[in-house]
Amino acid sequence: MGLMSLTAVELGKKIKEGSVSVRDAALASLESIKKSEDLLHSFVTVLDEDAILARAAEVQEKIDRGELTRPLAGVPVAIKDNMCTEGVLTTCSSKILANFKPVYTAEAVRNLEKAGAVMIGKTNMDEFAMGSTTETSAYGITRNPHNTEHVPGGSSGGSCAAVAAEQCPYALGSDTGGSIRQPSSFCGVTGLKPTYGTVSRYGLIAYGSSLDQIGPVAKDVTDCAAILETISSYDEKDSTSVKRDDLDFTSGLVNNVEGMRIGIPKEYIGEGLDPQVRDAVLNAAGILAKRGAVVEEFDLSLVEYAIPAYYIIASAEASSNLARFDGVKYGYRTKQYEGLHNMYKKTRSEGFGAEVKRRIMLGSYVLSSGYYDAYYLKALRTKALIKEAFDRAFETYDVILGPAAPTTAPKIGESLSDPIQMYLGDIYTVSVNLAGLPSICIPCGKDDKGLPVGLQLIGNCFEEKTIIRAAYTFECSAEMR
Repeated sequence: MGLMSLTAVELGKKIKEGSVSVRDAALASLESIKKSEDLLHSFVTVLDEDAILARAAEVQEKIDRGELTRPLAGVPVAIKDNMCTEGVLTTCSSKILANFKPVYTAEAVRNLEKAGAVMIGKTNMDEFAMGSTTETSAYGITRNPHNTEHVPGGSSGGSCAAVAAEQCPYALGSDTGGSIRQPSSFCGVTGLKPTYGTVSRYGLIAYGSSLDQIGPVAKDVTDCAAILETISSYDEKDSTSVKRDDLDFTSGLVNNVEGMRIGIPKEYIGEGLDPQVRDAVLNAAGILAKRGAVVEEFDLSLVEYAIPAYYIIASAEASSNLARFDGVKYGYRTKQYEGLHNMYKKTRSEGFGAEVKRRIMLGSYVLSSGYYDAYYLKALRTKALIKEAFDRAFETYDVILGPAAPTTAPKIGESLSDPIQMYLGDIYTVSVNLAGLPSICIPCGKDDKGLPVGLQLIGNCFEEKTIIRAAYTFECSAEMR
């Protein structure tokens, strides 16, 4: 078994023991990328080998001196290309940031670096995280390692494909409406979206500021818990950062759900859900019931309003956040223009892709005079009602269980032909972001084409350890080994 077949924690343990060097781990990752990258295109940027090996040597010295003792010290990592990395190209997979090299590093990435992580590269994504397939990237599509005719999901498709293809042991993604969980489902990996505010958004190039959250993508639940523990911190530079006393997420790795109350929303297993996905998810619920959990169906109201509320709020915030990309201070600028306003228009017309333009226009429309009350304020009220519905559900249940996506990964080209259908594919994930809740996606089976199915477990605010315990118990169950 190669080094990249190990989980991040397993590899970190071998490095700590001295049976594997940091250099060996980095070279194994680079070798795996060379073998499969031409086909998969998981990365926008792979760092220069000399720079990676210099970092590996620096980390090795600190490990040898006993300065780095965290579980991920020396383990290679890939970073989604919407997180700033000092001196390293950060494009958001957009032409408009094709030449952008930040002068600072995102706080979550800094936390990894302080723990001894070795960054290998920046992963491909849907442009500005707007999409569900990693097909809207200005630098080409990413393919699903399980079947290269299918999409890996999005927007963190590059990160999930890189982990699934064993190009690296783990990666960071960002989740605005399911962008970690849905591609994790499609690629058969484990992805965790933390409670809003747990991981600093400083250095994350914003799409929807009230919804965005950085989280881990890895091979198993243990890795996700260890990574989340490493990247979580209170950050004064992020006004939405939350001070949490307990960030010991690995203590949630308990193989026991005896007496845990798990609710399955009837709306999540009804019309529109692929029968094979439904069977895999309900089978997973049955496994947890056998392990002692109390599992039952219930009505979760307002589900049908989640998609319109999400896309109105996310697009409104995107139209504001993306106004800064105008060709003046950084990024792409059109070559020929007449006057300042013409430069703005041509730069943005040439620099943004079709999906980004669509969402900017939608956001500008719902924020405009005469429509603000009719759409944006109504969406905000709906968001508050959705949070109240989850609050009521968590009075009865510890965990809410359901699918991460209504189908397995579609074929490349199918989703972009019908944007509305693509938006509806987020039906099971967007409510979590609207309510600021934590959620994890773990593999729970495959369809008849061999494509993975993901199980989503949702917890109440700041209850990451509860969903980690449920996911870990499911992962450890004999039926899933």
